[in-house]
Amino acid sequence: MRMKHYDMIVVGAGPGGYNLAAKAAATGISVALIERDKAGGTCLNRGCIPTKALRRSAEVVALVSKAAEYGVNTDNVCIDYAAMVDRKDSIVSELRSGLESLLAEVDRISGEARFIDRNTVAVGEEHIQADRIVVATGSAPSRLDIPGADLCLTSDELLDMRQLPASAVMIGGGVIGMEMACILSALGVKTTVIEYCKEILPQFDADIAKRLRMSLKRRGLSIVTGASVKSVSRNESDGYTVDYEAKSKPQSVEAQLVIMSVGRRPVVPKGLVEAGVKLTPRGFIEVDDMLNTSVEGIQAIGDVNGRCMLAHAAEAQADVVLGGDSSTLGVIPSVAFTMPECAMVGMTEEAAIQAGIETVTASASFRSNGYAMASGEPDGVVKVVARRNDGMLLGAHILGTGAADMIAEAAMAVAEGLTASQVTHIVHAHPTLSETFAAACRNVRL
Repeated sequence: MRMKHYDMIVVGAGPGGYNLAAKAAATGISVALIERDKAGGTCLNRGCIPTKALRRSAEVVALVSKAAEYGVNTDNVCIDYAAMVDRKDSIVSELRSGLESLLAEVDRISGEARFIDRNTVAVGEEHIQADRIVVATGSAPSRLDIPGADLCLTSDELLDMRQLPASAVMIGGGVIGMEMACILSALGVKTTVIEYCKEILPQFDADIAKRLRMSLKRRGLSIVTGASVKSVSRNESDGYTVDYEAKSKPQSVEAQLVIMSVGRRPVVPKGLVEAGVKLTPRGFIEVDDMLNTSVEGIQAIGDVNGRCMLAHAAEAQADVVLGGDSSTLGVIPSVAFTMPECAMVGMTEEAAIQAGIETVTASASFRSNGYAMASGEPDGVVKVVARRNDGMLLGAHILGTGAADMIAEAAMAVAEGLTASQVTHIVHAHPTLSETFAAACRNVRL
């Protein structure tokens, strides 16, 4: 049987896969892009974009609820959640259609890929070959191995709902869990978050995470940390009971809906391991700094390699596959679109201490920033971590409105090895939230 041959096969059309395929094709490389679902991957269809669309609706609700503080009186305000979901779906659909033009020069194959050998992939009855194959199959929601786990929704299923529950329990206080909990709470759902670690957002700076937790509690969101969920069961009130242990005491909470958000697992294509590709102990595809797997000619990017499970990290890894500088992967900003937002880049204070680096930290409050006060959003802080001997910025951590955009400047500063003093010499527009980053750097004392 004669098989079609390509220069490159990309398996998975998420942010890493579709960007790699489009950029490769633009340089004259013949590319086949295989996707079993919809183009855009988790990010566009079940993650980044749909959650941000719903978050914006929740932000509007939160703003309208305190409109009187701005001198605006509102009457007869009601939440039409179905309309919010329609808006979310419309945005996703429009962005997905835009991918069609981006991938115009790419051969797209619909179906599930199965590896035959290091150069051959089957999709149904069709077999194709390539000199290089890049796996970009992403990840899927994980579930705890506890009784009643099947009664819980995942974030994927939550996004498909068209009616809000009166109450909800979120198992997991990581980025996805906290984003969804903030949305539900802002829309009037009585929400409880149960997190296993001692603090929410475990990968973020502890000070920032604690400030966020306290802020969210003031806004009515119930958060339990250091808790281990034991089981989920149906109760007599046509809802669910979540049994957990906290501070060595058994406890429980009831709700109409339970969502499990306890991380994500890699989606590894069938036949890949049989083709010789090694996995890590956690089941991710093992790669080196250039994203090469244990089999020559096969690479892996994005969530499936577990190195940095963020959409923009996947796209950055795609650039490395095409010959880009792998050192850029060392500074990847991360954002939690909670309400308010959290953003970070570089090292946390805890990580720097564990690495044996002598550090100095400094912060600046949004309450001292004119724009934050004028906007009615004073609940925020910028914290920077610098090397003690020369003031070089090692990390930046932001809580507050606009954090997702502010982190870009901090990322550039960390990536370029700037000192806190050098940042203060850059003129920042007034009045803007970016002045808070400059103020934090100005507060660094070596």
